[in-house]
Amino acid sequence: MAHIALTEKTAMIGLVVGCIIFGLGSLIVAYVPIGAYAIAFWRLLVAAIIFYILASLFKQIAPISKQAKHYALISGAFLGLDLALWHESIYAVGPGISTLLNSLQIFWLSAIGFFWFHERQSKLQLFSLCLAVFGVALIGSPEFKQNQNALWGFISGIVSGLMLALSMVYIRKTQQAAVTPIFPLMFRVSVGGMLILLLPALWLNSTQLYPTTWEQVGLVLVYGAIMQCLAWGMIAYSIPLLSLSVTGLLLLSEPVAALIIDYVLLHKAINGLQWCGAFLTMLAIYLGSLRPNKTEHKKI
Repeated sequence: MAHIALTEKTAMIGLVVGCIIFGLGSLIVAYVPIGAYAIAFWRLLVAAIIFYILASLFKQIAPISKQAKHYALISGAFLGLDLALWHESIYAVGPGISTLLNSLQIFWLSAIGFFWFHERQSKLQLFSLCLAVFGVALIGSPEFKQNQNALWGFISGIVSGLMLALSMVYIRKTQQAAVTPIFPLMFRVSVGGMLILLLPALWLNSTQLYPTTWEQVGLVLVYGAIMQCLAWGMIAYSIPLLSLSVTGLLLLSEPVAALIIDYVLLHKAINGLQWCGAFLTMLAIYLGSLRPNKTEHKKI
C-alpha cells in the first residue's frame, strides 16, 4: 500500500511539473520572433530527431502495419495544426487565454465520441459544456473591447483544441491497428506534423522562418526537447497511474500556470470578470473530464 501511495504521489508531482513545463513553452513562443507555423515545424523536427535516437537506443521497432503508420502520420498532421493555431492564439490574446482555449479539447473529444463513436453524453458533461461556454464568454467580453485581434485569437485557440482532440483520436486508432512502442510512435507523429507544416511555414512565415541568433536557436531546441519530449513524456507516464478525476484536476495546472505567467511575466491585462470566467472554464474542463457512469456511457 505504501508503495502504491508513493507511486501515485510521484505521478501527481510528475503530472503537475510536466504541465507547468509545457505551459512555459508559451513564453518561448511569445518571445522568439519566428512565425506560428515555422516554430511549430522546428519544434517537431527537434522532437523527431530525439525520438528517432531514443527508438534506436532502446531498439524499439515500429510494426509493419501500413494502416498504423498512416494513422500515426495523420495524428501528427493534426498535432502540427494544433501547435500552429495555438501559437497564432498566443500572438493574438496571450499565452494564458490561448492555453485555456486549447484545453477545451475535452469537449471536442466528447463531441467526436458522440457523433463518431455514438457515445452517450452524461448530464454532468452537458452541464460542464454550458459552464465552459459561459466562462469563455466572460473571458472574451472585455478582451473583444480592448484587443482588435481577439476574434482570431479565440477562433484559433478553440480550433486548436479540435485539432488536438483529432490527434488523440488517431493515436488511439494507431494503437488499435497495431500496438506501437512509444518512441517510434512519437517519431512518426512528429514527422506527420512536420509534413503538414512545411508548405504553410514557407508560404506564411517566409520572413520569420528560422531563428537568427544563437539565443533563439537555443530556445527553439529547448522548446522541442523540453516541451515536446520531456514534458509530454512526464504527462504520458503519469496519466495511467492516476484516477481520471485526479488527472482532470491536475491537468488544469497547465492553463493555470500559463494564465499566471501571462499576467505576472508578460503583464497581460486580465480583469476580475476574466479571472472569474477563467475559473468557471477550468471548473468546466475538470467536470468534463470526469468519467460518466457506466449506465450513461453505453453506446447507442
